[in-house]
Formats: sequence, structure tokens, C-alpha cells
Amino acid sequence: MKKLFLLFISLLSLQISWAQESTKIKVEDVWAQYRFYPKGVDEIRTMKDGKSYTLIAHDALGRAALIQYSYETGKALDTLVRESNLGGKTLSNYSFNETEDKILIENEVEPIYRHSNRGYFYVYDLKTHQILPISKEGKQQEATFSPDGQKVGFVRENNLYYLDLSSGKEVAITQDGKKNFIINGIADWVYEEEFSFARAFFWSSDSKTLAYYRLDETEVPQFSIPIYKDLYPSIYTYKYPKAGEKNSLVSIHLYSLASGKDIPVDLGPEKDQYIPRIQWTQDPNSLCVYRLNRHQNHLEYLLANAGNGSTRLLIELKDPKYIDISKNDDLTFLPGNKEFILSKDDDGFLHYYRYSMNGKLINSIITGNYDATKLYGVDSKKGQVYFQAAMDKPYNREIYSIGLNGKGLKKLTEESGWNEGDFSKDFSYFIHTYSNINQAPKISVSSSTQHSIRVLEDNHELEQTKSNFDFQPFTFLTVPANGNLLNAWMIKPKNFDPNKKYPVLMYVYGGPGIQTVQNQFDGFDNAWYQVLASKGYIVVSVDGRGTGARGRDFEKSTYLNLGKLEVMDQIESAKWLAKQSYIDPSRIGIWGWSFGGYVSSNCITKGNDVFKMAIAIAPVTNWRYYDSIYTERYMTTPQENPTGYDENSPVNFADRLKGNFLIVHGTADDNVHLQNSIMFSEALIQLNKKFTQAYYPNRNHGIYGGNTRNHLYHRMTDFIVENL
Repeated sequence: MKKLFLLFISLLSLQISWAQESTKIKVEDVWAQYRFYPKGVDEIRTMKDGKSYTLIAHDALGRAALIQYSYETGKALDTLVRESNLGGKTLSNYSFNETEDKILIENEVEPIYRHSNRGYFYVYDLKTHQILPISKEGKQQEATFSPDGQKVGFVRENNLYYLDLSSGKEVAITQDGKKNFIINGIADWVYEEEFSFARAFFWSSDSKTLAYYRLDETEVPQFSIPIYKDLYPSIYTYKYPKAGEKNSLVSIHLYSLASGKDIPVDLGPEKDQYIPRIQWTQDPNSLCVYRLNRHQNHLEYLLANAGNGSTRLLIELKDPKYIDISKNDDLTFLPGNKEFILSKDDDGFLHYYRYSMNGKLINSIITGNYDATKLYGVDSKKGQVYFQAAMDKPYNREIYSIGLNGKGLKKLTEESGWNEGDFSKDFSYFIHTYSNINQAPKISVSSSTQHSIRVLEDNHELEQTKSNFDFQPFTFLTVPANGNLLNAWMIKPKNFDPNKKYPVLMYVYGGPGIQTVQNQFDGFDNAWYQVLASKGYIVVSVDGRGTGARGRDFEKSTYLNLGKLEVMDQIESAKWLAKQSYIDPSRIGIWGWSFGGYVSSNCITKGNDVFKMAIAIAPVTNWRYYDSIYTERYMTTPQENPTGYDENSPVNFADRLKGNFLIVHGTADDNVHLQNSIMFSEALIQLNKKFTQAYYPNRNHGIYGGNTRNHLYHRMTDFIVENL
């Protein structure tokens, strides 16, 4: 009887052990089965009536349809089109014309770079139920309706065209486009990557004029990447201006559809400059052109006459360090064309200002020691501005409204965490997406006057899935380092014992204006940290100097010495962690990707007495290898600032490597070239330094596709377990 009882206890213990083991999260749960990827709302668009929206819905059999819903009631008002009516075409990535009687859809999409792709575009007429390809000559890029819905502009093989839908006639606006020489209507590589746009043509509000970019990249040095697929590798060659090298010569053109005349905009005598944006004002005869000098510290807003291309200065901004165009991207011209709103950080934080069209300040709209992070729009009828800000804490985001006169600030979201909004055309409603670092996104319809009306997706299934695993909570803390209190998060192992000593892995990005310490859900890296926590590791991320949402001075403190203060803050943070009673000071590691890989490479060399281990994924190892726009914004050119470049590039500190180091790169990385890791590896080899390297064939900067990410994160996990 005693033996049976002991056998029962043994089996019960084994069963409990199996149950406990089954709740441990594994790498493949994250990167192969995607168990923690949250659901969203598919392709939602607001309708011009301001009271309804559309989204792509799927029935029980997975059949897609474009449905129009009421914001207020949530009831389906109309089924606009079913995928089965599209003649075998897929219903995805759609856009309406102005009158909302036609939709544009893209199929067989082929990615090019970060923001660009090409595919086959079709116009579906919601009245006649006819579908029309916009071209039969090959794939197109960036097809866009004219405001009157009668024409579609698009780019094919570096030339700009438009299709007249009534006649079916295709008109070539340019004919000189040629790969690696002349680009019309789309951005070159560096503009796309660093100014974050691919479409480089824009319709006037009366549909009579197309404004477009022409980029002459003839003199830009080219870069070649081998692609390993066939018996002999093919070579992909494109134009990539590295720091201090020649950029494309950019001109802006105004094409009149009526006359067929093409008028260049007067951009002044200087050719070595940037045109990071163009934008039509409320006047269809007036185009606003952003002119930015190569040092990126002097931004001019020019108004161009659509009739003759002449320009006049509207307003200019100057900064002793630099202007990041992404922070000055909220220029909004108000109806009546008498006023506009502009974002700038003159008072130390990014705020909105109201100007007259003669360039004179009317009033500041928001003030305070916080950064505005997104302008959702302006309801000029009610005199209200809708925006997102990091007012509560730098790692949170809230949604607010305020009067154009700067009065009547109102918080539209209640939850502490990460709030994003997609407003209706009349700003009566918005699709509210909320999450926090421990909670999957909840998507709901909210009113701009009375908060949440209806939940569209609560990710209940994902929360249930998480509850079946050993998910440990992330907590926020501040870390003292170099005279600052730095924001951080931490995740600890299950059954954490403060009397034990735990190894620590730090995660860093650290690049200008970017935060890793954000109170929003991440079902990928943050889920992977649960894997590490289950293996007994503490994981920490610290936002050092240079990161975002803490004002101008904090962000721009790294100017001319990119990587110096960022690395100092990670080293000092690691030293602070080492002093905590529950952390093993001899087992601190760090990892990062891209700029984060650059920082982690510097940490394992310059901080060799602090870090036992580091992983660098796709790192910059020498700023001379990186592109002109990004690098020069923060460093000027290597000819002007050689010390700033050399004293902060890891390739120059290979002799200091002591710890365990893994360097990883995709061989087809068009952004941070494999050259960076190759040259760092060569420096380490010549110094007889031991390290580990892994290269992923034909993968770009994201290192994904097929089983790639799963393999990469298994490799990283094994390296951490073996070396930390």
C-alpha cells in the first residue's frame, strides 16, 4: 500500500512537472507559431460623411467583403463589394476616390525597400461593378486617384503617368526615367529611407496639376549586393550615397494636364540640398515646398506658383544643431487658406503653433514640458485641434483636443498606456487603439465627446493564450546615470527571489528620437523576453540620452558625437544594475539591432569591464559606411567631423574586445550594408579576437522570411544561455 501511495505521489509530481513545463514559453511559440501576435482591424477607412467607416470583413469561410459600418451603432450599412466580384483579384490595400464611387486595389505586391513596392493596380467601379487595370505594360508603383476621381497617377519604370478613366487613355508625363540615373514620381533609396516616403507626386485639389519630384542620381556612387540563388550569384546594384558623398540632384515640377506643359519650381541656385516634402496648400495654384540645407539645420517653407513655378518664402526654421523633418511634419493649411499650423521645438519641446499665411505667429496652441507626438487633424468649423502627446510620462501616449486659440485642453483617452487614434472626417469619432506593455491591444470606436462607444477587437483570445503561459509582468523604473534619471523597464523570472543573484540581459536601440521603453504591447521581442525570463534571466531596457519624448535638449545632446553619450549611459546603467542585491555583476549582457547593434558593439569593447556578453544584429560599425541624410544630420560630414566619426565607431575599438560576442547580418541588407560586419570581423580577426558570427543569405535589414526569424532567435537564445 505504501509503495502504491509513493508511486501515486511520484506520478502526480511528474504530471505537475509536465504541466509546469507546458506553460513555459518557447522561441517557436513566438517566431514560428506567432502565438502572441495581436489581432487588428483590417484595412479601416473613414468615409467622407464622418458618420461611417469601411473595413474588410471575412465570413466563416474566409471570404472577404468591403463593408460600410455606422460609427454610432456599429451596424453594417452596406456591402460595397465582395471579393468574389473582382474577377479573381484580391481585396486588399484599397483606397477611395473623392466621390467614393470607385476603389483602387493593388494585387501581386512585390516589396522593394522599406516603404516601396510594386504591383498591379485595378479600379473597381462601385456603380457599374466593372474592374479596370490601370496599365497593361507591367507592374506599377504608388497609383493614386486624382481628387475628382477621373484619373489615376502612377509610376512605371521610373516614369510618371496618368490614366484618364473616361477615355482609357494613358498619358506619359515623363519619358527620361532610367534605373540608377533618373527617377520621376518616386523617391530614391535615401529619400525613401530617411525622409520616409515613396510616392513623390501629388495632385492639386482641383485635379488640374500634378506636382512631382525628379531625382537625377547619375553622380551618386552605387553599391552592389550579391544575391545567392543560381549557379552564379546575380548582382543587385543601386545608388547609395554614404556620408560625405554626392546625393541626387532634386528638382520639383508642375505638370498641367490641360496644356501638357511641365514647369520646374524655382528652388534657388543651391543644388546640394534636400526637398524632404512638398504639399499643396488650400489654394490649388499654390504648392508648399520644404527646402532643407545639407547640414539640415535650416528649413525653409516656400510657396510655389503653379502657373510659373516662382517661389516666395513663407516661413523658415533654424536650429544650432539639426532639424529632424519627421518632427516638423505636421504642417496643416486651414480652409480659407489664411492660416496654417506648424510643429517646432523652439521652446524646448515639440509643440504646435498657429500662423497666418504671411508667416506671422498668431498664437501657440500647446505649451508645457512635454512633446506632442502626432497631429491627427484640425476641425476648423469647431476650432479644435486633435493630437497625441507624451504628456503623462515619456513612455505613455494620450489623445487630446484643444482649441486653435490654445484654450480648452481636453483629454480624450482615460487609460494609462499607449493610445492611438484614427479620426472620422468630421472628428466626431475615432478608432481608438489602446494597449500597455502587459496588455494586448483593444480597438474600439470612441466619440470625441464621450469616450468609448463600442469594442471592435479586445484580443481576448490572445489574453487567454498568455494566461496559459508563464508570462511575467514588465515593470517601469528609473535608473540614475551620468546625472540623469533614465526611463527603463524590467522583467524578472517567475518566483523571483530577491536573495538570489540573477544574470541580466539589457536590450538597447538608443538612436536619436527612438524609444524602446514604451508602455505598449509587443508580441514579438517582449514575448521572447518571457523565454529568457523562464530560463532565469532578468531583462532590462534603458532609454539613454538621445532618445525621444523628453524634449529637444535631451534628444539633441548627442549631436556631433553619435554613440558617445548613448554608450556611456548604457555602461553606467549596467553599473547601477550591478550594484543591486539581486543581480550578478559578473553576468551582464547586452544586445541590439541596427543602431542598437552599433551601441551593443561599443558596449562590449568600450565597456569590456562591465559586459560579459553582447549580440549585435545588423550593426553600423563605422559611420563612414552609412547613408548621407541620416548620418550627416547628427554628425555633419566625415570631412568636417572626422573625430566624431572615428571615436565612436566600434571598428576602431576591436582591440578592446574581451567578452563573448555574436555579430549577425543579412547578406542582402540594403540599409546597413554587410560591409559593416565584414570590416568589424576583419579587424577582430587581425587582432586574434575570439567571436562568433552568423550571416543570413539574401536577407535584408529585417532578417526575416520563411524560418529565418525563428532560426535567428533560437541562435540568440542558445548564445545567451551558453555565454551569460
